[in-house]
Parts: sequence; structure tokens; C-alpha cells
Amino acid sequence: MALPLVAVAVLDASTFQVAVLTAAAWLPWLVIGLPVGAWVDRLPRRPVMIICDLASMLLFLSVPVAAALGVLGIGHLLAVALGAGLARVFFETADQVYLPVLLRPEQVQEGNARLQATQTASYVLGPGLAGLIAQLTGAVIGLLLDAVSFLLSAICLLRIRTVERRPERTNASASLRREITDGIGFVARDPYLRVMTVFGAASNIGLVGYQAILVVFLVRSVGLEPGLVGVSVGAMSLGGIIGALVATVVARRVGTARAMLAAALFTGPPALLIPLAGGGARLLWPILGGLLVSLGVAIGNVVKGTFRQTYTPHHLLGRVTVSMQLLNYGTIPLAAVLAGALGTAFGPGRAVWAMTGWLALTPLILLIGPIRRRRDLPAAPDVA
Repeated sequence: MALPLVAVAVLDASTFQVAVLTAAAWLPWLVIGLPVGAWVDRLPRRPVMIICDLASMLLFLSVPVAAALGVLGIGHLLAVALGAGLARVFFETADQVYLPVLLRPEQVQEGNARLQATQTASYVLGPGLAGLIAQLTGAVIGLLLDAVSFLLSAICLLRIRTVERRPERTNASASLRREITDGIGFVARDPYLRVMTVFGAASNIGLVGYQAILVVFLVRSVGLEPGLVGVSVGAMSLGGIIGALVATVVARRVGTARAMLAAALFTGPPALLIPLAGGGARLLWPILGGLLVSLGVAIGNVVKGTFRQTYTPHHLLGRVTVSMQLLNYGTIPLAAVLAGALGTAFGPGRAVWAMTGWLALTPLILLIGPIRRRRDLPAAPDVA
């Protein structure tokens, strides 16, 4: 929230420039995602995550410093978004591989649910804080809190006492290219991971597409003040906390495969409520739509993340994770640029309609594979 607000409120950025900021933050997944997976499978994960936190802290701290010196520009914001996105590729990949090291297999789903809940809580608190700070003291100051949050993350990671075993390599002489190919091949051959990957990529086009221009839409088309924009976006994320808290119960009651299908249903059609935003009571429509979408995303992320971590052989987990994320997250910069282009050509409102309309159709993808015929996702790959 803070970077787009700085771009809009301080630098008077265009709709396309704000969308490109989002694209820059996700571009590293497309460029270096695959080798990062192989590197993470070779490295101790906690030090990687701590280094990423400290690098992100310095990047976000550079924005208020540049503003104080009078040299802040769009190029600087793009560099920060790109650098923080690069750190995020390493951090999230290591994070996915590190969790099963800390927990027993039967604890992984509950662990994912708790992480999803706290992550979503930050989505609720963060935009509200960013909007409030932007209105009271200026958008740039919000990035100071960003920097502090990464420092706190690094301190928390330093306090973990679990000793991580040195990552094992099944073939020490294998080249980086061969290791990358092994991860891609595992995902491409598996009927469950393959469909989940395509669904994630398609839904992210709609999700990130409307989110990339949501601030512009709410400020310039709907006419909201920055503080109300932050509160509204935070309220739209509340469903994610609920979804994370109930994901484990839902998966246990109805089955993991059915829970994933239900989550996709919440993620898609309710998004059509978001472009109905307007003044007064009409502001409730995007909040309701965003709440239902975030509910579905949270449940789906918990189920999918747990399935991938327990289903995939651990020595392949880093490579399988980034092989899926390459397509999942690789579509995000393209979606952001597309949304920005549509918003520039036809206006933010019509661009939001286009992105949410696409998102509403994406649950149909999960009906292509074997997921629709099962109550629960399998515990291990079919050997055959």
C-alpha cells in the first residue's frame, strides 16, 4: 500500500506507472525463480531468510532518506520494488522448505494455517496504517514502518533454536540445470500439482490485475481520501484471517480436495462486487467482495501449501515450489502491466471490471484434473 501511495500522492504517478511498480515487485519470480529453487535446496534456509529481511529493510529505508534529500523519483521506487521482490523470491522459497523442518508432518497443515492467519492480519493492519500515516504525516513515513517490520522479522528468525540439518543432495555432481529440470519435470508430470499451478497462474492474473490499480481506482474514480482507502483495503483482507483460522477445520470436515474447490468458488465470482464501489453505502460492495475473495484465497493457500510440503519429496521441495511459483507469480508482472494499460486506455473502473471478470471464471480450471473426483488430496505421489 505504501509504495503506490507514495507514487500517487507524492510523485503524481500515472495509472500505468503505479501498475508497473507492482510488476517490478513480482518480476524476479519470472527472471530468477527457477535457479533460486535449486540454490535454496543446497543452502541452510534460516540464514537465507535473515539476509533477505535485512536487505529489504535497507531498501525500504532508502525511500524516506531519498525524499529527505529531495532526490526521490519513480525510478527509485521501481528499484526498491525490484530489489525487495528479489529478496522475496529467496525468502518465500526458503520459508516453504523450512517449515517442514520445524514441524512434524501432522502439524504442517496447522502451521500453515497459523502463518496464513498472521500474514493476512498484516494485510488488514498494514494498509490501514499506511493510509492513516499518509493522511496524517505523508505517505513516505509509512515506509519507515516497513523497514522496521523487516528488522523485527529478522530478530524473530534469530530466536528460533531448532537445528537445521545440512540439506542433502541426492546427486552431488548434478548440474544446476539438471536440478532445475528435475523440479519442473516433477510438477509437469503430476496431475494434481500441474492443475494447481495453472489455476494459481490464471487466478493471479485477475487478483493482481485489479489489486495493481485498486488504489488509483479508489482515489481517482471513487474519490476516497488516503485514510479511507487504507481502511477499505484492510477490511477487504479480513476474510483472509477468517479463512486461515477455519481452513484446517474445513479441510478435515469436507476433505482437502473439496475444501480447495470450495475455496476457488469464493475466490472467483465474489470479485465482481469490487467494481461496484462508490460513495457512501456503495463502499460496502468492494469490502464484501474483497472479504469473500480473501477468505477463499486463504483457505486455498493453506490447503495447497500443506499438500505441496507433505506430498513432495523433501529434497525436491525448493525446486518444486519455485517451479509452481514461476507460473503462479510469473503472470503477476504481466497482469499488473496489462491492468495498467487497460486503466490508461479505458479508465481504472473498466480495467477493474475486466480483471475481476476474468477472476470469476478461473475456478473452472480445477474441474479439469482429478481433484473434482476426490474427497481428499493424496498423501504421496503415485509411484507408477
